[in-house]
Amino acid sequence: MSRISLVQEDKATPEIKDIFARISRNGALVINLYRALAHNPELLRNFIRLGGGLITATSLSPKLRELAILRIARLCGSDYEWAQHYPIGLQSGISREQAEDIIHWNDSERFSTEERAILQYTDEVTQNVTVKDATFNSLRNFLDEQATVELTASIGYWNMVARILVPLQVDIDTRSIGSAEELTGRKD
Repeated sequence: MSRISLVQEDKATPEIKDIFARISRNGALVINLYRALAHNPELLRNFIRLGGGLITATSLSPKLRELAILRIARLCGSDYEWAQHYPIGLQSGISREQAEDIIHWNDSERFSTEERAILQYTDEVTQNVTVKDATFNSLRNFLDEQATVELTASIGYWNMVARILVPLQVDIDTRSIGSAEELTGRKD
């Protein structure tokens, strides 16, 4: 059970009702994470803006981004994050077998050299913040500077998400996101 109330539309301030209405009109779902952050409208607005940008406005491969997110979910014990991003990961090209093996990716044969570089980088940023030169150089064999910055920002963002969800024990939504479009909305 969530440690804080999850703001519902019928009890929301006019500002939050407007934000929730815009999310719905855009074709996205109002998820419990948003309901938890709705205690601060400006925080919620900027949180959604940054997350949406990291999903829709980067050159980074969605598959590589979702590999990083699923790894973060497992490293941080964020079942909510896993529930929301598992279907998006499958949609982006991650196999069910890769998702199952992500907890012990180092011992798995299911990941390419590129995916292993992404996962090692994700591990070091998540667990240590600092990254070994060898890890960074391995990553740069696959990503240009723009994609490297985008991956690093994505790792930071979804680590922040885990660090909101886990301590607040935000309830997993009864209906998980099925696609990136349900999370970010459709662009008309």
